[in-house]
Amino acid sequence: MDRIKYAPYKDKVQTPEKAALLIKNRDVLGVSGFTKAGDSKTVLPQVAERALYEDLKVTVLSGASLGYDTDADLAKNGALYKRMPFQADPTLRKSINNHEVLYVDQHLGQTADMLQSIDTFKIDVAIIEAVAVTEEGYIIPTTSVGNSPIFTEKADKIIIEINNTFPETLAGLHDVKFLKKQPHREVIPILDPSTRIGVPYIKIDPEKVAAIVFTEVPDSPAVIAAPDEKTTAISNHILRFLEKEVDEGRLTESLLPLQAGIGKTANAILSGFTKSRFHNLTMYSEVLQDSTFELFDSGKLVFASASSITVTEECSRRVFGNFEKYKDKLVLRPQNISNAAEVISRLGVIGINTAIEFDIYGNVNSTHITGTKMMNGIGGSGDFARNGYLSIFACPSMSKGGKISHIVPMVSHTDHTEHDVDILVTEQGLADIRGLAPIERARVIIENCVHPEYKGRLTKYFEEAYEQGGHTPHILQKAFSWHTQFKSQGTMKMQEYANDHA
Repeated sequence: MDRIKYAPYKDKVQTPEKAALLIKNRDVLGVSGFTKAGDSKTVLPQVAERALYEDLKVTVLSGASLGYDTDADLAKNGALYKRMPFQADPTLRKSINNHEVLYVDQHLGQTADMLQSIDTFKIDVAIIEAVAVTEEGYIIPTTSVGNSPIFTEKADKIIIEINNTFPETLAGLHDVKFLKKQPHREVIPILDPSTRIGVPYIKIDPEKVAAIVFTEVPDSPAVIAAPDEKTTAISNHILRFLEKEVDEGRLTESLLPLQAGIGKTANAILSGFTKSRFHNLTMYSEVLQDSTFELFDSGKLVFASASSITVTEECSRRVFGNFEKYKDKLVLRPQNISNAAEVISRLGVIGINTAIEFDIYGNVNSTHITGTKMMNGIGGSGDFARNGYLSIFACPSMSKGGKISHIVPMVSHTDHTEHDVDILVTEQGLADIRGLAPIERARVIIENCVHPEYKGRLTKYFEEAYEQGGHTPHILQKAFSWHTQFKSQGTMKMQEYANDHA
């Protein structure tokens, strides 16, 4: 109760089971949480439980993915009607691809704008995790801000989950500003990743608060594999490229603010900076992973701005057990500010994101397997690719024991067109495609990024297409033949080309 500084709320403390009864069939829920951080850990799971024995289907909007099995339980129990703007759960993914759950895949920087612009898009209940409540009844978030401000603004009712596992020293970490509705929105006056423009809490109408619950459940820990030979090679290629940019006078050794997606490859890329020549680095990103705190501890990183902190269990103990060590070097913002095109462009962010596949002309697929099956979603990669100073996409050259080439004649689904991509990198090498025409890009990508087992076949495809002419040469009858072969035979490899460069 000490974390509730606003006395009228103390009469609204309930069990999670009772609070979940506030949610009705066909309600639209706006829930806190961004890449497993700061999400609902008691009320939303109760919604999934209710769906086992009553007719209950809800639409769930979040910041990004939820932790633990929340998305999985909502999906398998039939509680989900629609989900947006991002997910990363295998069970939910299967339900989406089986047409059991509708899914809206959306740029993470644009959800709040959509909710502001569509007056009829109501949020019935907002469920927001907090570390505490201020004397005015305002919410101090935990490890993410995400879309929580717009959810509380649009919601008819608000349920606050106070999480006692986080130290109250998180207060002051956040920088929350409500942006005006478009058009004629005010300038977002962030001139540096450390610039603060708002207040350290989410201002809400206390009359909307329908329930307060307490939880002792920590964030679902990130599971990040250690850097391996491939991810280390990718990191080294990027570091050498950035060193060259410095040597040629386009960057300094402090570079520009860094952004990196989440996961094994992105974490390994950032970890590589700990042993680099770069220093006084900053980040303007969405998610802070273990590698962020490695960079702080190495003295390479001086400040990081994001919308959430998503770390492994060991890193969480280290960071939140000694949070004062990092607090003045961090800020968490709403995701319509962490991912704002205006700010990303002004700061000149270097965006580093991962791809499922890319093609010989530089188009990138981040979301769909063989063009049809959703993996996770576009996340914030598009926000940074379109607007950053440098747009870098990385992936392995091949996987599944060589059965899949991640560089193909034509991507089976396009999330980032060739116009938004500057650098492509695999463990084989790096292709700088800035200022290159399509034919030039194809040659550079094939030469530098493709695995030797597929290089001969991809070269042959390009040469045949080139002979047929066109600004962006393709053979339409063969452009997706690699994908169709994989679907029918379980491999993209053809023996006649397997040993072209052995």
